[in-house]
Amino acid sequence: MIHSMTGYATASRELAWGAVSVELRSVNHRYLDLSFRMPDELRPAEQAMRETISAALTRGKIECRVSYALRPGAQGRDEIDTTLLAQLLRLDAQVRAALPGARPLGVPDILRWPGMLGAETMPVDEFRATAAALLGEALREFAAARAREGAKLAAVILERAAGMRERIATVKPRLPGIIAAFQEKLNARLKEAMLSADDERVRQEITLFINKIDVDEELSRLATHLDELERIVGKGGASGKRLDFLMQELNREANTLGSKSADVEVTRVAMDLKLLIEQMREQIQNIE
Repeated sequence: MIHSMTGYATASRELAWGAVSVELRSVNHRYLDLSFRMPDELRPAEQAMRETISAALTRGKIECRVSYALRPGAQGRDEIDTTLLAQLLRLDAQVRAALPGARPLGVPDILRWPGMLGAETMPVDEFRATAAALLGEALREFAAARAREGAKLAAVILERAAGMRERIATVKPRLPGIIAAFQEKLNARLKEAMLSADDERVRQEITLFINKIDVDEELSRLATHLDELERIVGKGGASGKRLDFLMQELNREANTLGSKSADVEVTRVAMDLKLLIEQMREQIQNIE
């Protein structure tokens, strides 16, 4: 099945020293664009996590957020480190002296400063291993969410494709009537000019008109492109770029159909086709 580029998933786990959570979210993008928000303790593992995500996804602007919360009592002590506090305040004063517009440190900033409340008892290796495992869980849920959204997009696209087929089927049966109407109109003009309908110039005019409004080739290409569209949607996988290319081809044929139209109804069909193509294109922009 096809997958949407829009998705969200989260996975979390409670450990003895606290809770770890991994969150994934994405929006559509031409390529794969990864960004990470994580504690410094996890930065050495970022490359491995990047490779894991890249192996599972091909397109989309992906944000991976990893966070943890220590349990009460998981800190070394409940009192602040006065020596570290003095150093921090001195550095804060130096920075604001150089940059008068800088915001001073607040109480939350000071309390969250690494080591301010003592050495953390969080085992870093366990944290990294847990984050890697949670990333796998989040990716599975993430893929399932994108697949569900992709199924909805596929249904919309196939519905619009069926609507295009219905409108295309109405064009060819109208052509003999259009030609007959043109011939009748031409004969009426000839009678006014007191000329014969068997005149060679008349036959040439009718032949030129038939060639001008002949849209068999356009109708055949439209049908072929729709067959390919349905095949790609049915096959699934990373198909967004191929479907987007098909939209360009369908739009080109619809434009040609409209330019060759000699009938109001055929012109209306061409406009309907362009509208349906644009609606499909909007959905395809979200397909991986």
